[in-house]
Amino acid sequence: MDDVSRRWCPSIAGMIWVGVWTFPLLDTMSTVRGPVSGTALVLFWALYIYTAALGFEGNEVTRTKHTFFAAVAALGLTIAAVHGSHWLVVLLFVSVCGIAVYGGAPKPVAALTVFLAALAAIAVIGLAHGVPTAELATTLIATTLSSALVAVVRQLNRTVAELHRTREALAVAAVAEERLRFSRDLHDLLGHTLSVIVVKAEVVRRLAERDPAAAAAQAADIEDVGRRALVEIREAVTGYRESGLTAELTRARGALSSAGITAEVQRAAAPLPDPADHLLAWVLREAVTNVVRHSEAKTCTITLTTDDDAATLSVADDGRFTATTSTLPGNGLRGLTERLRAAGGTLETGPRPGGGFSLQANVPLATPA
Repeated sequence: MDDVSRRWCPSIAGMIWVGVWTFPLLDTMSTVRGPVSGTALVLFWALYIYTAALGFEGNEVTRTKHTFFAAVAALGLTIAAVHGSHWLVVLLFVSVCGIAVYGGAPKPVAALTVFLAALAAIAVIGLAHGVPTAELATTLIATTLSSALVAVVRQLNRTVAELHRTREALAVAAVAEERLRFSRDLHDLLGHTLSVIVVKAEVVRRLAERDPAAAAAQAADIEDVGRRALVEIREAVTGYRESGLTAELTRARGALSSAGITAEVQRAAAPLPDPADHLLAWVLREAVTNVVRHSEAKTCTITLTTDDDAATLSVADDGRFTATTSTLPGNGLRGLTERLRAAGGTLETGPRPGGGFSLQANVPLATPA
């Protein structure tokens, strides 16, 4: 159904629900004394059901809803003013219809105005026609209760619509967050692997002429790194990649050695919980990648320590440090900072007092996955 059809055609369920509230009109039908009165009442009943049901379709007050409610209000006031007595009940439906139309707005001032105007019209017309006080009071109470009930249902309808919109927004946000996480994972995977391949390719180029056997060994390493990277990427895509810190330390030694950097590993920590272990593995991978790419260091020291509540990983090199570039975090460091912050951890980076660059990550042992 297109937008125009939806604007003019309320749902069948809405019309049935509104139709249930027409039972007081049956008593009014029994007092009809002529074709004019009967026609007017039937027309009012049809307009009321259509307009009230249309009012429940969405929270926007359109020109169509305004027009039909104006017709319902005008016809209801005319019928009540002419006949009085039992016919005052039509103003109850005017109030209910107004709340159905205007009650979905964030500030339903118009719905309250319609309700108060309907009460005032019942009181004035009832007194003008000499309606007994008990009957007039009953009509006023019935109008108040019916209007309150419809207002509650209307508010529930509006709340459900807002919940649906919120759920859709959360779904969009979840997709965006998952895309960001996936892009960070691919950056960490490919950045490290490609750095190792580039370093080893440079070694092959230098050794190709004077030591073909060593060059062939390095080329075999490149092939092994490439195959392993393909496996890791497939596992990352399917969401099953589990890179532990111990395995990452082994890879780090190999990558640093291939780049001509001596790796000094000091691990005084007990086995870590899986979430902290995997998170620090990502930190180590990114840190070693940066050392291989940018530091031109001779030595890289990797230290892992724990206390009662947290684990600390430190990666420090003795290479060159350029303040204009190293102090500006790249995508990898920004991704690590976001990961650690989400887990309640911290990341500190900066120059070492004796030269070089240092990265230190602190992760709570009770960090969530």
